[in-house]
Amino acid sequence: MPDSSKPLPVPLHGRGAASGGLSGRFDDRARESDGDWLDARESIDGEGPVLRTQVTLEKPRTIITRNRSPDIPFDRSINPYRGCEHGCIYCFARPTHAYHNLSPGLDFETKLFAKPEAPELLRRELARPGYRCEPMAIGTNTDPYQPVEARLRIMRGLLEVLAEHEHPVAITTKSARIVRDIDILGPMAAKGLAAVMMSVTTLDPVVARRMEPRASAPARRIAAIETMVKAGIPVSISVSPVVPAITDHEIEAIVEAGARAGASGAFSIVVRLPHEVSPLFREWLAVHYPDRAARVMALIGDMRGGKDNEGAFFDRFRPRGAYAAALLARFRLACRKHGLNGARFELRTDLFRAPGQQLALF
Repeated sequence: MPDSSKPLPVPLHGRGAASGGLSGRFDDRARESDGDWLDARESIDGEGPVLRTQVTLEKPRTIITRNRSPDIPFDRSINPYRGCEHGCIYCFARPTHAYHNLSPGLDFETKLFAKPEAPELLRRELARPGYRCEPMAIGTNTDPYQPVEARLRIMRGLLEVLAEHEHPVAITTKSARIVRDIDILGPMAAKGLAAVMMSVTTLDPVVARRMEPRASAPARRIAAIETMVKAGIPVSISVSPVVPAITDHEIEAIVEAGARAGASGAFSIVVRLPHEVSPLFREWLAVHYPDRAARVMALIGDMRGGKDNEGAFFDRFRPRGAYAAALLARFRLACRKHGLNGARFELRTDLFRAPGQQLALF
């Protein structure tokens, strides 16, 4: 747990992490103050200081990221943003900010990188000779529908390119903002080209505000599932991550809520705490749940061989022990009760037309 001799940080209004966290693994010295205090202001509702979001525009050379992990069911993805304003304290992508010499804590939530040229880069890469079409995963690292998307609309631009060339896409999000793009996703889904997974960690708005402060409220996510299903878009509900002693009692309720909204699949995974995420999560527990912090970490350790995290392929997604087995059994029983199958949807790849490729006349 955090050093008890040091005072706990004051939570920042609308942010998940209470501090910057440990120095990045790729920094050979302790980080100096980065000036974030200049953005601290008293919030209007008196709930503590606020911190503005900064966005840096990137110009990458490529946009499709290739994945070779043997325990991941997709081989390509797109990340329109680095960092995520949702501020989910458990986010396994937090350590990636170390590559920018930024902290996995508040920097990850407030110092974002956006790729406005992503749609054109995508079009260029789809046109490359020898490109082989397989479903594109978006939202597997940071959320493509985080708040900044409302202004920059990079995700929408990507969908427009994918739809134009009839390329399949699988989207993961915890934002109701995705309903904005139903006009694109609906017709794609009708052709078997689009599927969505909506992440719902808790149905309790108080817990959600603490744990994932700038993500859509749970009720709005459930409503988004219903809206998308009515538009013909196949949706799965992801009961992820399950946090011991904080959200684990909600497994059945979340599955039921998703089924009532029309979800046809379900998925669940227990919280993972890789690298710098672990100390941030421990600090968050000490701030928000000091009465049960020790129990939470004990249960996590029980599932991870006595460690905060297991990083080995396959094992990272397969928690062990009696507690983990009980969680899995409850999830599967709830899915059977409400008629939800696995979370995978078969997306078509045979309709793909590369940019510049003419339609066959016969």
